[in-house]
Amino acid sequence: MPIDTNEIARIVEPSLEAMGYRLVRVMLSGAKRPTLQLMAERLDEAPMSVEDCAEISRQVSALLDVADPITGAYTLEISSPGIDRPLVRPEDYDRFAGFEAQLELAQPQDGRKRFRGRLLGRAAGDVRLAGPAGEVRLPFAAIAKAKLVLTDDLLASAPPTPAQTL
Repeated sequence: MPIDTNEIARIVEPSLEAMGYRLVRVMLSGAKRPTLQLMAERLDEAPMSVEDCAEISRQVSALLDVADPITGAYTLEISSPGIDRPLVRPEDYDRFAGFEAQLELAQPQDGRKRFRGRLLGRAAGDVRLAGPAGEVRLPFAAIAKAKLVLTDDLLASAPPTPAQTL
């Protein structure tokens, strides 16, 4: 029976939000001993720490032990999205407007599946992207995967890590 990552998200999301975190993505990989990766970020947008990941791991482990959505053994991995984070939710495209992104569509549009450009936010169910040939509108529902591109602008916008503030 396939594992429903949306069901896992429904199980853990309320607790994460109560703890002060936002669930970014749930992903399952591997066949023999699968790895369940939960990507989360702090609601206050401060950088994630190892302690944050450990706290999330303890809470999520307890929730998944009770709900038992995965048959058999698996590895739980908690991570932060990082600076070149994936864009998963529709609101991510508004939140990160102005930054460069790479988007890949499930099916080609105008003969291509991959697009790169500056995010312009959303309009009427589309993601707006400023590319070399002007503005492109891509249906949010058609996007297979997307992420921010590591640029000087993106680096400059990142909050300082605790090591940088010493």
